[in-house]
Amino acid sequence: MPPEKAGGIIFDMDGVLTDSEWFIAEAGRLMFQETHGAAVTHEDFLPFVGLGENRFLGGVAEKYGIAFDLERDKARTYAIYTEIIKGKLKPLPGAVEFVRRCRELGFKTALATSTDYVKMTASLEAIGLSEAGGGFFDATVNGLEVERRKPFPDIFLEAARRIGAAPECCWVVEDSTGGIAAAKAAGMRCLALLTTFPEAEVKQAGPDIIARDLSCIAPGQLRDAAIKPALTKL
Repeated sequence: MPPEKAGGIIFDMDGVLTDSEWFIAEAGRLMFQETHGAAVTHEDFLPFVGLGENRFLGGVAEKYGIAFDLERDKARTYAIYTEIIKGKLKPLPGAVEFVRRCRELGFKTALATSTDYVKMTASLEAIGLSEAGGGFFDATVNGLEVERRKPFPDIFLEAARRIGAAPECCWVVEDSTGGIAAAKAAGMRCLALLTTFPEAEVKQAGPDIIARDLSCIAPGQLRDAAIKPALTKL
């Protein structure tokens, strides 16, 4: 069956719905200290933000010449992460309300995140958007389910396929320049948020709309927006 000509909204997670970067860096720092006796810093993780935990942790291990066991060390990092976010990880402004309103308006919704399933589910539960908590997403795609990560379009194309929406009828909500590039490569429109990168960098990536965060825009504005060459800032 061909994809429906129906509207779909595909959300990235980190920097869009919540900001978990400090927590996952702290979990990684504690893991390296506990498992390898290595004193790494939060700054060591910065070059690998948004690339998935394999690279996020593996890149730091390479920097310090640490004998890194991917599956063991990643599992321990996630265990620490799940504990330290309890009662502390919060949704970004307007995020939960925006997703709920999308559902009320009849949009198909998907979550497409480069992170692994374990971190995805723990984060969604912490911010009140878990799948068990009300079916906020028609589909989810995590970083383990695609071979090529952003800026390749694979994760967004798979999300569109899972919700039965044609790519040209989908909006992607992103905060990273790589994610914006992936959305455009997928033939989708992109709402970019200024939660992570400077506005000049975000604008250069070529989104259709820029907003400070999801409290500044209503889903109906995406439904009613025509594809325009000019950038709109909200």
